[in-house]
Amino acid sequence: MVFKLSYRFLVLFLLISNLSFAQKFEFNDRCNTAYDKIMSLRFDEASVLLKQEKKNNPTNLVPDYLENYIDFFKVFINEEKAEFDQLEPGKNKRLARIEKGDPYSPYFLFVQAEIRLQWALARLKFNEYFTAFTEVRKAYKLLEKNQKKYPHFVANKKSLGILHAMVGTIPDSYKWGVQLLGGMDGTIAQGKKELEEVLAFARKNEFFYEEETMVMYAFLMLHLNKEEGAAWNIVSNGKLNPRTNPLAAFVLGNVAMNTGNTDKAISILENRPRDAAFHPFHYLEFMLGLCKVHQLDPGARKHFNNYINNFKGQNYIKEAYQKTAWSYLVEGNTEQYYFYIKNCLTKGAASVGEDKKALKEAQSGTVPNVDLVKARLLFDGGYFKESYNLLSGLSDAHFTTDRTRLEYIYRKGRAAHGYNKMEEAIQYYNTTIEKGQYLPYYFACNAALKLGLLYEQQGQKSQAKSKYQLCLSMKPDEYKNGLHQQAKAGLNRLR
Repeated sequence: MVFKLSYRFLVLFLLISNLSFAQKFEFNDRCNTAYDKIMSLRFDEASVLLKQEKKNNPTNLVPDYLENYIDFFKVFINEEKAEFDQLEPGKNKRLARIEKGDPYSPYFLFVQAEIRLQWALARLKFNEYFTAFTEVRKAYKLLEKNQKKYPHFVANKKSLGILHAMVGTIPDSYKWGVQLLGGMDGTIAQGKKELEEVLAFARKNEFFYEEETMVMYAFLMLHLNKEEGAAWNIVSNGKLNPRTNPLAAFVLGNVAMNTGNTDKAISILENRPRDAAFHPFHYLEFMLGLCKVHQLDPGARKHFNNYINNFKGQNYIKEAYQKTAWSYLVEGNTEQYYFYIKNCLTKGAASVGEDKKALKEAQSGTVPNVDLVKARLLFDGGYFKESYNLLSGLSDAHFTTDRTRLEYIYRKGRAAHGYNKMEEAIQYYNTTIEKGQYLPYYFACNAALKLGLLYEQQGQKSQAKSKYQLCLSMKPDEYKNGLHQQAKAGLNRLR
């Protein structure tokens, strides 16, 4: 009798256990292929595979996770609030299903954290900062818990690495968010080391997130560690194929643009895939317009026009109009400059720095100095010698306002820096700070930042710290958050 009762309890226990763990995380061939399709923006093909997986393997939770990738990319690329509102409720439904999965799987907490991080990024597109910070904090706690439970689960470090690197660079204007992220800490060096460990593992083992981690590492090196050459080498020597993948074209094009490789960026963006199998990525047209306007090529206007006419979101619309106006201005056509700059008053949003700058220019009613516009465009395209030579042919007498005189000195410093004339750059940067430190323009703030970077690269740590702190002490009315974030990243690197 005792044996029969014990046997029944054992059978009942096993049944309950099997029911509890029926929902599993199985990254099989079909899911791997769907993930590859998603990362190539072939969403329709991926959705077909995920539906098949759900039908044939209904206890597998990976399709829910991968469907969240699709929703995230749609929201992040399209930037349409109505679409965000439509798709966002799917997050909680997926989390509810995943929370019924196998709690002893290393993917149980990890997948929940990933979904929260993706929606945190999506929320930033619509200025939902409080909820985004809350999502990040929840994700961080899940990842930390998972790291303690499964210290050898490599995927944890993919996400923890980038969070550890970024948390110390949040600008002071978002201190409330840092307080909300209580318990989170880290340094750029820590995050860099963690991502390097993941990539070292991926070189010797099959790893689902290899390319994703490589992109994160490249962006960390570019934007937080300020190692532009290393960032370009990472993406250009990786497995990304921009001819078959528009997302790869974005990554390679973005890094090329930010490392002075404008010619390469144009080639990458012009040869990207464009057929109907891929989700539309109109921002790539905007990027192509930027590359060509940096060459003073009037062909840039076509790409800006394509972006304005096809993109349904709000960001970078004002900048597209502004850069179109500048393209006419450098040709001496002020009539078309006025026609396009006035669109900045009514079209698009003013959430990001360049859009705010475009709006301010339109509101001023003042035509910018054409030589300074040319010098800036050439510099931003990595054409440092051309920018330097243009500015060297001018003098203070060429400029009639306090702002343009200050900008002239600042741009001479930037061009000299890019052209590797460091002593000149230091002189012009210091003069910019001396003359502009208490003015509302961003020139002195960025001059201090660039001096900090220059001294850091020369190994002069105390001078670098001093300049980064000086940058943080200034409150320009343009680009403040971005400049302060870079200064904090510099101080973080020197810790």
